[in-house]
Order: sequence, then C-alpha cells, then structure tokens
Amino acid sequence: MSTHISAAPGQIAPRVLMPGDPLRAKYIGEKFLTDPVCINEIRGMYGCTGEYKGQKITVMASGMGTPSIMIYMTELCRDYGAKKFVRIGTCGAVRESLKPGDLILSTATSTTSGINLYDLPGSFAPAADFALARTAWEQAEKAGLKLEAGTTLCNDHFYVEDKPAYSRRWEKWGILASEQEGVGLYSVAAREGVQALMLLTVVANLYHPEEHVLTPQERERGLDRMIQLGLDTLALS
Repeated sequence: MSTHISAAPGQIAPRVLMPGDPLRAKYIGEKFLTDPVCINEIRGMYGCTGEYKGQKITVMASGMGTPSIMIYMTELCRDYGAKKFVRIGTCGAVRESLKPGDLILSTATSTTSGINLYDLPGSFAPAADFALARTAWEQAEKAGLKLEAGTTLCNDHFYVEDKPAYSRRWEKWGILASEQEGVGLYSVAAREGVQALMLLTVVANLYHPEEHVLTPQERERGLDRMIQLGLDTLALS
C-alpha cells in the first residue's frame, strides 16, 4: 500500500480511469465493470478494479483540485506501476457556443496554478498523450458522438468575480472550457513517463449560468457517454 491508497500489490491495473467524485467511481465500477473489487476507501476516496471488454481496469477517484489528483496519480505510478490514465470530469464552457452536455477532448491545458514551478528554464506546457487522444477520437466517431477537441483551462479558482468577462479573456486564446484537475493530470504523466488524456462533459455555460441547466437525467446520460468513451479508450490502448 502507499500513503493514501490501501490497495495490495497487484490490485491496481496498468489502465486507470479517474473521475473526481468518489461516488461516481463507485457508480462506474458497479455499472460498467465485471466483478469489481474495492481496492481503496482511505479518506473516502473510493477505488475499485474489475474487467471491461477483456481488460483489467482500475477506477480511482482523484478528489477535487490539482494537488489531490497529483497525490493519487503519483502514488498510482510509483507504488503500483500504473501506465495509462484517462480523467473524466465536468467543466464550465469558456467558448460561448458550447452547451451543457457537449463532450470535450482536452489536447493541452493552460492554468492559473503555480504548481509547476520546477527548476526549468521556462514554462512547462502540459499536454495530452497523442495515442490516447487518437483512440478516443476514433471511438467517438464510431459511436456517433460529437467531440470538441482543443485546449482547456485548469483553474485554481472556482468562484471568480464577473465570470463572463473572465471567460472571454481566455476564450480569445482558444480555450474551450474550465476545470480544476487537468494540469495535475498532464504534468504527473510527463514527469512519470506515462500516458494521460482528459475527457470532459460541459455542465454549465459560464456566460449564461441561468440557462441550459441539465436535468439529473440529462446529466446522467451525458456522463455515461463520457464514461463509456473513457473506458473504450483505455481498453483499446
């Protein structure tokens, strides 16, 4: 076991699906995996391992924020030998044309976080693994899913003043959406020499927060599409 994960040796698969919410991790294990076995509940951060389309896959919650996902990813890599990660999460649209329910493939992430202040002679650019991104794109096409691909923003601040004005400043630079874990995902992957990809579902429009609110049923269907795409990507990689 590691500092924050109680799994025994051999209980973590090389392929890991990472939702933020521990209850969503439990839901995924119960609904999508064959014979899921709980491998972690320390700090309520649920994780399980089972089979999906013939591949052993671990579903491990990351919690909220960059520091949290970096802790769990680092331990999964160093202590358990995990090699491929797909984060599935929710986001707020920064591009005004995006609507709740839309799916996004994050090719790279900008950030307001200072977590990557390593001893480098410049700024590190955290980006997705191309092979995983290509697989996800191909699987989305086969499933008839519309998938927006582009750069996203990993924001340390959930509550900001004047969100529309704040969002437009990022939209001018091509940013699609804002979330809170991507820079940790892609940075740990680069540092540890593993593969990572982030898939997102838009749940809010930052320009019109009072409009286009997803019903619980719409949110579940939308997230299930993303979950399925993430699992298919891992199983075929």
